[in-house]
Amino acid sequence: MDYETIDADSFGRSLRGIGNNLLVRDVPAEITFLETVFHMRGHQVSKDFAIVTYGGQVFQLHSDRTYAENPLLGLLPENPPRGAGIEIRLYDTDPDEAVDRAEAAGFTILQAPADKPHGLREAYLLCENGYAWVPSRTKG
Repeated sequence: MDYETIDADSFGRSLRGIGNNLLVRDVPAEITFLETVFHMRGHQVSKDFAIVTYGGQVFQLHSDRTYAENPLLGLLPENPPRGAGIEIRLYDTDPDEAVDRAEAAGFTILQAPADKPHGLREAYLLCENGYAWVPSRTKG
């Protein structure tokens, strides 16, 4: 599928399984974070929307203003962090490399890379929208 040229109707009809859509204040800024730190790719990036790919996975970003008629918008907090309670785990991203890129770009590190008892090495990074991004790899 060509995410650069697909129209909204065709894209919507193609979605299956579980999908993620993150509401953000600034779509291009969030894309900069995701591309810089995790090497994700933003498609059809505008001030209101982006398709994001990570390996074979796809998800969406929408700006708050696109949700004007959606009941979810009224539940968003006025002050950050808005993403409290959600971890977005990226099992194919080296946590040490992601933290190095995040630090170089001035992003927030909540927890440095560490080996965890559940068999993963992981770190916690916070984007400006308050979502916890967790790059993880198996230990060893």
